[in-house]
Amino acid sequence: MKRHHTSLPALNQPRISRFLILAIFSIFAVLIATLYPFNFSLPDSKFSWGELVNSFDNNSFFKDQVNNVLLFLPLGFGLTGFLEKRFKLVSQIFTVILICAALSLTVELLQILLPSRAPTPADIFNNTSGGFLGLIGFYILNSRNFKAILQRIETNEASNSTSKIILFFAGYITLAFLVTIPWQATTTLSGWNSDFPLVIGNEATGDRGWEGYISELNITDKAFDQNQVKQVFSQSNESPNLGTVVASYKFTGKAPYRDQTGKQPDLQWYGESTTQNEKGVLLSPNRWLQTAFPVSHLSKSISNSSQFAISTTITSTKKEQTGPARIISLSQDSFRRNFTLGQQESGLVFRVRTPLTGANASDVKLKVPNVFNDLKPHRIVITYSNSLLTIYVDRVANIHTLNLLDLIPKEKRFFYYGLTFIPLGLCLALLTTLAKRKLNFYRWLLPTGILLPSLILEVTLVQESGKSISPKNLFLGILFTAGTMLILKARAGNNHQR
Repeated sequence: MKRHHTSLPALNQPRISRFLILAIFSIFAVLIATLYPFNFSLPDSKFSWGELVNSFDNNSFFKDQVNNVLLFLPLGFGLTGFLEKRFKLVSQIFTVILICAALSLTVELLQILLPSRAPTPADIFNNTSGGFLGLIGFYILNSRNFKAILQRIETNEASNSTSKIILFFAGYITLAFLVTIPWQATTTLSGWNSDFPLVIGNEATGDRGWEGYISELNITDKAFDQNQVKQVFSQSNESPNLGTVVASYKFTGKAPYRDQTGKQPDLQWYGESTTQNEKGVLLSPNRWLQTAFPVSHLSKSISNSSQFAISTTITSTKKEQTGPARIISLSQDSFRRNFTLGQQESGLVFRVRTPLTGANASDVKLKVPNVFNDLKPHRIVITYSNSLLTIYVDRVANIHTLNLLDLIPKEKRFFYYGLTFIPLGLCLALLTTLAKRKLNFYRWLLPTGILLPSLILEVTLVQESGKSISPKNLFLGILFTAGTMLILKARAGNNHQR
């Protein structure tokens, strides 16, 4: 009798994890969403390091930021599910963050070779944050796994040691201080591009023309206080001696107009040339002034100091101009700038590039209404330091201020606070579980752990920028921290009740 040997592959071979399938599918989805239509093209010449850095100098709109977070959520979820029984929690977090960051960096580098794509550093952060939020989402939806983690923490020998709990709490507070660092950098000027030209009366692309006169322009790499502003207004068109002047142009006679400091390239006519009168030189959509080369020294000086002052005398010839029509612009085109002074309808508009406002600086801007209703010459002084933007029109008393941190759009503020405080809520859930046996310690640790991170961030921003304390911001931070912690614990508790 012949014996038939039957193999049992279904029993002997492990099944492919559905979470691994989700992770692999998510990677392909990311590649398709970020690299399609795959029209790669190599650069004509050897790619330098400077060109590589400049290729990342692109605007990241809020809608893109949200999409970049959502795109990596499934990947973080799938990776966590696959690693959950293979690694400890800390190793899971590190692995998910590393894989998401590496994939995002690879995509951004490949986008340099795609004419239809624009890589940005913010995408790497948002993608990685999306992967981490996917990890948190996994444990929220899989409460049994999170409950097991909480039980292991609760029964850990460290839960019986007050000194160790205090040490972990100190680490939590240290993390709360660390998350303020990116916020402090949101209003610096360190991201200014040094390859932009200085343009007077238009964009370099010639599609945002302004009609009016300009007679002088002075730029320093230090902000002015009110006494210095008074000195500017008291000296008519003369340039006051107010520290380091990095650019000073007088628009008299014929072009080219030379920088009196000798540090910046000449301003030359683009389009039709024109003559000068008592109001200065006449600018229009058909004729504007532009440096033939980037004003690199100016951009680098202001980038290093993260403050500046601009004084100019301008006269609009039309009460209503839109675009905004560019009066003075340190920019590459309509989507990338360091700063722009413009006219929108009859108002004066100023945009400045920071990590918060983005490469186009369009979301947060200061507008001074009705400046050009009279079509008379106006002396304008603009200063910026520590997120505070101030515009003076004709006199010190006519002052308009804007703190960039106070005017973040609501949807952006909600998004940024979520990225900041949801991870802290996860950490607090773990920490309070560790301290559960120390009831007296637990009673003060819980409210302190909820309140302190939000308070630390708000106080730090007040000290750095001079803005006032915002109860709404405090509440938003508390809401995300406490909400995340309570949701995680509730999910674990619900599973226990079943």
